[in-house]
Amino acid sequence: MNIQAVNTRQSKNIGVGCVSFDELLTQIKTWVSIETPTDKPEAVNQLVDYVEAYHRALGLEVERREGYGGRGDKLIVRAPWGDRSQKGILVISHLDTVHKIGTLEQLPVRQEGDRLYGPGVYDMKSGGCMAVEAMRSLLGTDASPHLPLTLLFTPDEEIGSQTSREIIAELAEDAKYVLVPEGARSDGSVVTGRKGSLKFDLNVTGRPAHSGSNHRDGRSAIVELAHQIINIEGKTDYDKDITVNVGIVSGGGKQNVVPAHATARVDIRIAKPEQIDEILAMVAEVRPVDPDTKVEFVGGVWRRPFKETQAITALYEEARRIAAEIGFELPKSPGGGGSDANLVADRLPVLDGTGAIGGGPHTLEEWIDVTQLEERTELLRRLYLELR
Repeated sequence: MNIQAVNTRQSKNIGVGCVSFDELLTQIKTWVSIETPTDKPEAVNQLVDYVEAYHRALGLEVERREGYGGRGDKLIVRAPWGDRSQKGILVISHLDTVHKIGTLEQLPVRQEGDRLYGPGVYDMKSGGCMAVEAMRSLLGTDASPHLPLTLLFTPDEEIGSQTSREIIAELAEDAKYVLVPEGARSDGSVVTGRKGSLKFDLNVTGRPAHSGSNHRDGRSAIVELAHQIINIEGKTDYDKDITVNVGIVSGGGKQNVVPAHATARVDIRIAKPEQIDEILAMVAEVRPVDPDTKVEFVGGVWRRPFKETQAITALYEEARRIAAEIGFELPKSPGGGGSDANLVADRLPVLDGTGAIGGGPHTLEEWIDVTQLEERTELLRRLYLELR
């Protein structure tokens, strides 16, 4: 632990014996040391096993839901306080990462100065650990939170929470507030709005032919796909905050065969709910450049965008007040990427980005700032304690 971190914590208004920095840092390092790519459910479940055992050792009520569709299990932890007949606080964290098995060899868990590095440390294992430590710090004390608290850990947020949406919707029915401890923005901002996304597979079918003896009889799916990529990428409109990105392209089979099939995976980000219909209409109007080929879009809305509502503003202002009492400023800003907050913000006040400050998500330089972990975990603790 470096001197700067110690001094930073001592300068804050954090009660002695509340949040344990050492316990928090130990848990973050442990979680990050367990690699959890979304498409490896057995790997994700290794961390689920650990998190389940940790909470059971604390004597907490734990419910595990078996995964399906090639995804890991879900875990529900309920704090031992509050009237369950009341709507309470739901905290949503995801255990999966984009990093493949073996990434730890390239990005080992290590602390250098004020930074802790590791795959998924910022997105969002540190945030999940902060949510847990904020709850643990209240156990066995005289503290009397007003509302029941539920922690949900999901296995597939990085691919749109495909198998977690149902359980998120279920638990949201019993929630008054939702906190999502994704990583904070680089300036420490929490997130009060996010873009939405639509995802499609752009499939092209052509006509195969030998590339030498009867090339003219073929219709190249790859050539048609190239036309379509240029067209759809051209729909990016920065003034409207609409971006179109073709991230993966595949097609063909043999070098000497005119390719009959080609596919592109398309990610479209939007800022406003009404832009969903605009994008769907655009996709529906796509026609092949070569009439002898077939073009088909398969997909749709991934996450709806959300804007800051009065209820979200009120929740943010409460968090900002508490942060000021602890001793730090808490700015807010919209987020570019999506999160599980998109799934609930249309009906509940949600505060996103309440996790660690850091950077480099999805890269081999992912990190968090350890000097500000304790104060931001104390913010979560105080929200658990004071929201009503």
